[in-house]
Amino acid sequence: MTNPDTFFHSDWVSPPGETIMDLIEEREWSQAELAQKLGCTTKHLNQLIKGKVTLTEVDALRLERVLGSTANFWLNRESKYQQQLAHIKASECQSPNKKG
Repeated sequence: MTNPDTFFHSDWVSPPGETIMDLIEEREWSQAELAQKLGCTTKHLNQLIKGKVTLTEVDALRLERVLGSTANFWLNRESKYQQQLAHIKASECQSPNKKG
């Protein structure tokens, strides 16, 4: 049986935006082109790529339509990203070396 205390928790995170960037670079699209195809602003797309805004169900459906995969894939990607952030924040709060 695996001890949950031995699970690896990275100290870095990867927002869904990294996957989005990989796909638009592969297609040789600019962020402005993708934003137009998605029906959102370039600012919103840029914030999504940087992980500054949460990927919503509407975003996921638009990404499914334009980039492929499923809305569920995009929502799971966002969920895992948020979980990674929570783990990092929790470990920072518990760190005895943290100055406050």
